[in-house]
Amino acid sequence: MSKVQQISVFAQNKPGKIKRVTDILSRNSINIRAITIASGDEYGVIKLLVDDPGKAYQALAEKGLSVALNEVLAIKMEDKPGGLHRIMEILTENNINVEDAYGFVIKSGKIAVLVVNVKDIKKAKEVLLFKRIHLLEEKDLYQL
Repeated sequence: MSKVQQISVFAQNKPGKIKRVTDILSRNSINIRAITIASGDEYGVIKLLVDDPGKAYQALAEKGLSVALNEVLAIKMEDKPGGLHRIMEILTENNINVEDAYGFVIKSGKIAVLVVNVKDIKKAKEVLLFKRIHLLEEKDLYQL
């Protein structure tokens, strides 16, 4: 039910690290659907949604990269003022803290996707589904 896996790659913050990740994924015919990068002075985290998370994890790990695979929620929402606010209201009213998030637009003025990481993913799913919020599955993301 509504399961999406995110790849996180931990790397030194220096030129060529992102290229190394994209090279490995490209050579293994893995398509990147979304990417976000957070970095500090010395280290950073590259977070990716890909079309085959298990294959991506294995390919990156085999090349010696520090990589993790974790479940996130991919929330389909309206691309309009207040669309994100509605999701945040629902989560906050149910005492669910968003630990990490990023988003992208599928169709301007129509559909956006918010990817969130929360501690209690089961509770978040139940609350959002009860409020009739559409949660995407990996197969849905592949078809975007």
